Amino acid sequence: MDKEVLLSELKFKAVRSSGAGGQNVNKVSSKVVLSFDLVNSLGLTQEEKELLLAKISTKLTQENILILTSEEDRSQLKNKEVAVKKFLKVIENGLKISKERKETKIPKAVKEKRLQQKKSTASIKENRKKPNF
Repeated sequence: MDKEVLLSELKFKAVRSSGAGGQNVNKVSSKVVLSFDLVNSLGLTQEEKELLLAKISTKLTQENILILTSEEDRSQLKNKEVAVKKFLKVIENGLKISKERKETKIPKAVKEKRLQQKKSTASIKENRKKPNF
């Protein structure tokens, strides 16, 4: 993964933010929409592309374009920085390969303890019964 190449392939679009904010919202385009074409990227190897397609498929459009938005701040520049950070985080998390879980055996002492507890509760319940003459 080549970060500089990836960052150069990003496309940004400024849009008006939604929600309350008074008259300034109607005039200023502070929301930033980041789009990244995953399939045609030169900063990723073919294996990385396949891994990302599998892992972040829910975040991709039908054309395999990743779209992220940021409208946290009133500044367009800060929103752009936040969107880039989100993008890098999504890509890094998508490229992580998680370890397979190894099954562990239940220790003998634990098994014996469980059997002893079963025997003791069985004897307690046996003692509650009416005696047979």
